[in-house]
Amino acid sequence: MDQAASRARLTGLYITIPTMFHDEPGLPLDLEGIRRHVNWLIDAGCRTGSASILAGGAAGDFMTMTFDERVTVARTVVEAAAGRVPVVMGGQTTSTLELVRLAEAAVGVGAEYMQVSPPFYFANTEGDFLEYVQAAADAAPDLGLIIYNTYWTSANVSSSLVQRLADIPSVIALKWAVPDSGAMDLEQIVSDYSDRFMIIDNALRWVSTHILGARSIEAFEANYWPEWALGIWNAMEAGRYVDVQREMVRVSVPLHQLWNEIERYTSGNGYPVKLCLEVLGMGSSRDRPPTRDVRGLYLEKARQMLIKVGHPGVTA
Repeated sequence: MDQAASRARLTGLYITIPTMFHDEPGLPLDLEGIRRHVNWLIDAGCRTGSASILAGGAAGDFMTMTFDERVTVARTVVEAAAGRVPVVMGGQTTSTLELVRLAEAAVGVGAEYMQVSPPFYFANTEGDFLEYVQAAADAAPDLGLIIYNTYWTSANVSSSLVQRLADIPSVIALKWAVPDSGAMDLEQIVSDYSDRFMIIDNALRWVSTHILGARSIEAFEANYWPEWALGIWNAMEAGRYVDVQREMVRVSVPLHQLWNEIERYTSGNGYPVKLCLEVLGMGSSRDRPPTRDVRGLYLEKARQMLIKVGHPGVTA
């Protein structure tokens, strides 16, 4: 594996796409809706060098899909992307045996990368997680692994563990957020490891982490306004950091305010993005239970949010 080339292909927007479901009993996969969304993003400019796409992440409802459905979604995204943008397959699980199967499946469908988090439910040790990642690396040595620090649902990945993960050649990237201790822990990780890993900012600290060497950002906004997100990325690459921070306050803050409000009503993760897409006429926002249907309470709020931020596809 060419580590430098693999890291470079993750440059830009890291777009966790939602998994579309048909709004009918059982909420079956809407594969055509997924294809349509991937092509829409690519047509808007989300291509290799400026973006990558995660299929079946947390905001893609991996937790309510079967193993076979997760593979089907990843295959659908890879086929729709057709080599125009790198595809990451979500690999969150609680089982090393299933992680190995997911890694093998990712290779089988043609994904370049797999996103891996510490197993949730039990508080695994650092040694547990190191062996867990090594098992995936051994099963699929040419698959780039992206370590996702989901400290809010599982064990936090420490700086010392990151150093040990650096010894696994196929660990290409860190998708990173950390508990806010007030000691600039996130910035320290970026500063220390941006030469070894592609750092994907998952903490909305896009400006400071970019200055320190991060070269990718988790941008949920790209799902429903890719032109805005690409403009943000290009502005950061040009060093226009004040403009970026102001735009984040104008556009990102309202999205996350809505997100926080919905989280108090129901579980899940992908609903704010799917609401925005439904407002734009791009499929149902329904997620599978136990996430409740949020449309009655929040679809109009999503529309008003898009109007407030000036989305060109929505008028008052």
